[in-house]
Amino acid sequence: MIEQLSTIFSYEFMRNALIASFWISLATGVIGSLVVLNRIVSLSGGIAHAAYGGVGIAYYFGQDPMIGAMLFSITSALIMGVAQRKTKSGADTLIGVMWSIGMAIGIIFISLTPGYKANLMSYLFGSILAVSGSDLRLMALIAFLVLGFVFFTYRSLLAISYDETFSTVRDVPVTLLYLTMLVLVGLTVVVAMRMVGLILVIALLSIPPAISLNHFKDVRAIMLSSVVLSFLFCFLGLVISFQTNLQAGPVIILLASGAFLVSSLIRRLHFSKR
Repeated sequence: MIEQLSTIFSYEFMRNALIASFWISLATGVIGSLVVLNRIVSLSGGIAHAAYGGVGIAYYFGQDPMIGAMLFSITSALIMGVAQRKTKSGADTLIGVMWSIGMAIGIIFISLTPGYKANLMSYLFGSILAVSGSDLRLMALIAFLVLGFVFFTYRSLLAISYDETFSTVRDVPVTLLYLTMLVLVGLTVVVAMRMVGLILVIALLSIPPAISLNHFKDVRAIMLSSVVLSFLFCFLGLVISFQTNLQAGPVIILLASGAFLVSSLIRRLHFSKR
């Protein structure tokens, strides 16, 4: 088994994919736990899909699609976040509208761009085996930003996650923390799309924390186990995709989804015996 794994990861592209998995697991495991605790998975999905507009515009003007996706995701995160803070009832509609607008803009600008566009499919469906050195550096930067944000604001993040009203009374900068969290969600989504694509990125962001939440109550434990689970799914997905010649992103998500179903079943059986 060890010899087989050493053979698989003797290839540079597989080693890069494994390193990318580590950085992305750190970012998605930590920020994804906050997403699940704050019940903003749908909002995160809106940010993810709106980012495709930035991919299309950047590609049309001959710029790096990752930069376009980042700018679009940050802008979308701030607009959706402010809307949700101001009008709780109408936020879902705005999220759906921006989700659709982002995808539509991306598709239109890509269709207007002459030439072969097959490489853009990787932004929709992922292409972790094609990550470059610059991609790895960007993933590491985003992971450190997420870890730094959580480390320095941990108590305040706990407060707004569990009791926003009390946090406001105690003069915690709720809106600033909330919008910063959404911006980091947007940045995490952009780097994670290199692995699983925009279509599947929300699953990677939400499934490992959802599994952890089934078995842990302490937020630190939830974050740590989410990181471990995310990396485990990525590692197994890479190995399986290499051996079966399947695309890594969907394999990773299927493994995570299967684990979530098993975890939920175990939790239900545990509570039924009480």
